[in-house]
Amino acid sequence: MPRPLWNGSLSFGLVNVPVQLTGATRDLDLHFRQLHKKDGAPIEQRRYCSQDDAEVQWEEVGRGYELDDGKQVVLTDEELASVQPEKTRTIDVQAFVDLEDVDPIYFDNTWFLVPAGDSQGTRRAYRLLVEVMESTERAALGRFVMRTKEYLVLVRPREGLLSLTTMRFHDEVRPTDGIAPGGRKPAKDKIEQAVAVIESLGSDWDPERYTDCYRQRLQKVVEQKKKGQKVKAPSEPKEPKPAPDLMEALQATLERMGSSKGKGDGKGSRKKEAAKT
Repeated sequence: MPRPLWNGSLSFGLVNVPVQLTGATRDLDLHFRQLHKKDGAPIEQRRYCSQDDAEVQWEEVGRGYELDDGKQVVLTDEELASVQPEKTRTIDVQAFVDLEDVDPIYFDNTWFLVPAGDSQGTRRAYRLLVEVMESTERAALGRFVMRTKEYLVLVRPREGLLSLTTMRFHDEVRPTDGIAPGGRKPAKDKIEQAVAVIESLGSDWDPERYTDCYRQRLQKVVEQKKKGQKVKAPSEPKEPKPAPDLMEALQATLERMGSSKGKGDGKGSRKKEAAKT
């Protein structure tokens, strides 16, 4: 089990369930150190004052907020500490919301919430909460403090556990005003053609079908270098040209899909029919 990152409780009303926060995702990227090409020595980063041309120790580093006119407002550590949230050990649930109503654009990072300790009462309360949230398809919306920051969070069930996702606040999501595509509304028959193409490509979501191709290629390069082999850069791929007429391209795609319609699994069509019933 991953090392707990936070210990506390999930609280709403008179309910208080002890929980621990653990990682739900893992970093599988390949990480590299910066080296001096000449001799392979590691590169170090140091803090220098641009005015004194001298190295600055960490305790001498201040914080400056740049204003629109280029001037700076300098804040001390004490001033910054005055606005830090009160450190608590509670995830305060403020509401239960329908999960389907939450736009994924607000999702940030995700962890698992697991029951803390070996108490049977804690585990029964945790399990009851998981099953109730699964049966109602509801998620708990609340706030909690980790380290020095307060987060808006969404707690939802996942495969018999509770997951906690930190959320972006509404003003962190860009409004679409001014960046809309514009243009005239397409005709109904054109929309139906595009819908038919999408339905022909319909499939159930299976995360195991998708892999990090870049990481696989990078691992292969590392293995080649490890064995002393020469790595050859691939040729530059040709970029596809935009279709001169999008509607003609959609029609051609639809015809191509129609020729293999009987060979597919028809999942997209089944979903569409199920939605009608």
